[in-house]
Amino acid sequence: MEIKVLGPLEATLAGASITPTASKPRQLLALLGLQAGNVVTVPALIEELWGSAPPRSALTTLQTYVLQIRRRVEAASAHPAAKDVLVTRYGGYLLAVDRDGVDATAFDRAARAGQEALEAGRLEQASALFTSALRVWRGPVLADVKVGPRLGMEVARLREGRLGVQEARIDVELRLGRHQALLGELSVLTAQHPMHENFRAQHMLALYRSGRRWRALEEYRSLHDKLIEELGLGPSERLRGLQRAILSADSVLDVADRDAPGRGARPQLAS
Repeated sequence: MEIKVLGPLEATLAGASITPTASKPRQLLALLGLQAGNVVTVPALIEELWGSAPPRSALTTLQTYVLQIRRRVEAASAHPAAKDVLVTRYGGYLLAVDRDGVDATAFDRAARAGQEALEAGRLEQASALFTSALRVWRGPVLADVKVGPRLGMEVARLREGRLGVQEARIDVELRLGRHQALLGELSVLTAQHPMHENFRAQHMLALYRSGRRWRALEEYRSLHDKLIEELGLGPSERLRGLQRAILSADSVLDVADRDAPGRGARPQLAS
């Protein structure tokens, strides 16, 4: 079975879709898929589907949703083995599928491998792995699934993970001297996340290295004004340090020769 959650929910078995059409069975399958191989307790499933005030019929209705998913599994696999796929365990249910068949797992694995390559100084490999992780995404997490408290935590984790991988990949690309190729992407990211200091700092650095110092300083001013207006706070000291370095054309902002011993100093971007 393959389950895709990094975009609209898609569940397939033997090439056939088993994705439920009704809202709550979709929600149920999404949570079980994200926890593939682990037992999800009945209370956790009920909380996800109905929140803190479930109806008296919640347990019976949950069992009905499980039966509906099993019927879809049986129809797709052409043999009555659905209980071996969606397994009843003491206190809950388990989706007995290989976690490698869940796109979120593939994303996490590539992201971890990219981080390991980065820490080892293998920048080209890190860039390729981070890019591979991001290509798994097809849109917003569970774009067409109603999200309850349990799925909400998973969605938040995956969203933050994606932002972290985007930051890391761009940082690697900057270290590799590919600042001009990043300008369009960073323009979009700073528009989507207007108070995200790391994306703003990366955009400033890419603009500066592309010979657009005035635009880099405009980016700083735009963030400064937005933070003051909405939060009553100015940019972090690290971002202010980047602004000062741009104003003085500090050589620390130049692309370092990553192959030269003792080199590789980078500007301190905002955290």
